[in-house]
Amino acid sequence: MILKQIVAMGGGVLLPDSERALERYILSCSGKTSPRVLFVPTASGDAAVTVSAFYETYAALDCHPSHLPFFRRTPADLRTSVLSSDVIHVGGGNTKSMLHVWEGWGLVAILQEAWERGIVLCGSSAGSICWFEEGVTDSVAGELTRLACLGFLKGSNCPHYDGEKERRPAYHRLVGAGDLGAGFAADDGVGLHFEGDTLRAVLSAREGAAAYRVERGDDGVVKETRLEPRLLLRTGAE
Repeated sequence: MILKQIVAMGGGVLLPDSERALERYILSCSGKTSPRVLFVPTASGDAAVTVSAFYETYAALDCHPSHLPFFRRTPADLRTSVLSSDVIHVGGGNTKSMLHVWEGWGLVAILQEAWERGIVLCGSSAGSICWFEEGVTDSVAGELTRLACLGFLKGSNCPHYDGEKERRPAYHRLVGAGDLGAGFAADDGVGLHFEGDTLRAVLSAREGAAAYRVERGDDGVVKETRLEPRLLLRTGAE
């Protein structure tokens, strides 16, 4: 039986001083001894600093890292490049622009095939909300808004819940107004591990950080339920 897995993270990954706890957990989800990890930095425009941070992070772990460019020379056989991976890690940046680039290159259908084949999908910020039906985005200048996404996972998503001060009030505003459906928010350093459409686990690389279920009640009042995570240690999951 093939297990479809997505680890959606609030933020705080691919950092030089990170203990790499969430990244270690993601590698363990692949079930491989030394998995092949493909980084997709489209949302940052393939920024060199983002790509370097990915390699610096994953080079310290037991895996084989590579990345998929769309703003330089893109592989001719895109499908083979993606489906030969064990883990696909999507970076942060402008989610709306990223989704348009992916659509133009036909990557969306390939990612869905990868997911259905059991390749682990993950990411933070843009790399988190993209997997849901919709999410809170700063892709457009001004106040945070709703963005329709891929819909691999049901509901909505909000990353950086404690990392950016406008995130929580914006999510409450959008859900309360009915502009966004119910969903999940994650603090920086927190991951939501889904198997299929089911939330299997909440993991945290930071003490005190958490995830939240956010929904609108029949009375129109937004309800926020804290989801306590399992704390990850430097060497992996407990």
